Amino acid sequence: MVNESLPQVQSKANYDPITLSLFSNRFMCIAEAMGRSLKQTAISTNIKERLDFSCAVFSPTGDLVANAPFVPVHLGSMSWSVEYQLKLHGKDLKDGDVLLTNSPMAGGSHLPDLTVITPCFDENDPTKIIFFTASRGHHSDIGGILPGSMPPTSTQLYEEGANIHSLKIVSNGYYDHDALHKVMVEDPAQYPGCSGSRSFRDVESDVKAQIAANNKGTNLLKALVQEYDLQTVHSYMNHIKNNAEQSVRKMLRKAAENAGTNVLHAVDYLDDGSPIALTITIDPKSGSAVFDFEGTGPELRGNLNAPICVVHAAVIYCMRSMIGEDIPLNAGCLVPIEIRIPEGCLLSPSPESAVCGGNVMTSQRITDTVLLAFKACAASQGCCNNLSFGAGGKNQETGEVVDGWGYYETIAGGSGAGDGWNGTSGVHCHMTNTRITDPEILERRYPVILHEFGFRPSSGGVGKYRGGEGCIRSLQFLQPLSVSILSERRSRAPYGLAGGGPGATGLNLWVKQPKEKDGKVRTINVGGKGTMQFETGDCLILHTPGGGGWGKPEVVDQIEKAEGERLLKEAREWEPRGSWADKAQPDF
Repeated sequence: MVNESLPQVQSKANYDPITLSLFSNRFMCIAEAMGRSLKQTAISTNIKERLDFSCAVFSPTGDLVANAPFVPVHLGSMSWSVEYQLKLHGKDLKDGDVLLTNSPMAGGSHLPDLTVITPCFDENDPTKIIFFTASRGHHSDIGGILPGSMPPTSTQLYEEGANIHSLKIVSNGYYDHDALHKVMVEDPAQYPGCSGSRSFRDVESDVKAQIAANNKGTNLLKALVQEYDLQTVHSYMNHIKNNAEQSVRKMLRKAAENAGTNVLHAVDYLDDGSPIALTITIDPKSGSAVFDFEGTGPELRGNLNAPICVVHAAVIYCMRSMIGEDIPLNAGCLVPIEIRIPEGCLLSPSPESAVCGGNVMTSQRITDTVLLAFKACAASQGCCNNLSFGAGGKNQETGEVVDGWGYYETIAGGSGAGDGWNGTSGVHCHMTNTRITDPEILERRYPVILHEFGFRPSSGGVGKYRGGEGCIRSLQFLQPLSVSILSERRSRAPYGLAGGGPGATGLNLWVKQPKEKDGKVRTINVGGKGTMQFETGDCLILHTPGGGGWGKPEVVDQIEKAEGERLLKEAREWEPRGSWADKAQPDF
């Protein structure tokens, strides 16, 4: 049964600041321990190598209490999943139950992100939920029309794989293998053109790893309650939330003061021209604010629609990022904020709309828009550069199911500069916080050769503080494969601020090997989104966007020009005639 009688929140004067810091770190350490357990027991490259997962602790009502620094788009939206399952199963939950969900209508971000939720019961009262632990991980393949379950051209949710509103994956301590197989393999294959999971064993293994990670968290929470007592632990849980709330209110008041107005406005655009508009109205007295997305474009036919929980995740991330204090990301960050989203827009899509790109792409653009409204920093690459490839699944002509696999990765780019700092080159930033698969593991597990992975010169925006450089990643495939790219910022550059220049737009190239011996190699710009059938020897070269610059660049450019001339003079003095230095200065 759900706990209906939480301790009353004590006033600010009734807590000890040192103990508050202690509990903040204890809760964060519990989430970190869950993450270590998940990483050690998972087998997929997505979770074990790329760290595309998040773990967190939630209150008995589903509010985010604390987390480790995992993936922001997961952390800010997982509470929606916990609250949804609580409303659905609250009074029926028992010790030993574990829930699985991924549906955008149930708080999910996009379908490959499977969320496992475990209630933590009071040992002195087995009917009373005292916390929830939850973990969300991006799985390698959950079915759909393409391997990797991130189809760039999906227009319906069912095309993106298994859609699970709620599944009691563990009931009273008993794990349900058959139920998972049904929702992951059998159900997705019933839709036209779709397959079930092409790597079910990997998915099942990683789901079990998530269950184990949650169990680790519940045990540590029970130990924390035993060390203190439930009332003390819950009281400081509330104090942590209140502390975050007051920090956000303070930041909002300061933002209105610095801007000279309590109304902030910004608009940014997806590559197809769809606007994401935001007007922020701040109450300088209370420190509360209304974030109104009126003016945002309508629902899209493609998959860049973002579930409402993703919008909240982007906003809570921005609030936490702009606070100059070391506090855990938690539900208190959104208490002073009212978020208004027009019905029918791309940030409030219908239940059947495709959303796989909204979580990884539109979330980045929402972040850029919020930060633009506050003039906090220049735009980062604004893209996750989603690459997926694989083979197998259901043959659409014969209906035969062929064993297969899917691989997925996101690729780093440049972050935006700010007032006092340069952007960072080659980094996963904002709503993502993942790594990329090590070359050795990539080439050992998959039929691919990584020819190049490095910084993309001159892709960061110029300015007093330069934007970070994007990356170049070149992959050659060793067998025929289906290859998909889902990317943004290919036509609209990341903005600079305060006179800084924009970052470079991205570019996706397909180097196609000739079919005939006397044929020529073709280099094709495949655009921002597409699926291609690569043949053996074909290459994909991705140029990721750079970050925008900050401040007028004239002085910096003069210094760089002078330094370049000095280096060239030294090279001419040391290199013999006909060297690279001579060739670098052609005759006109």
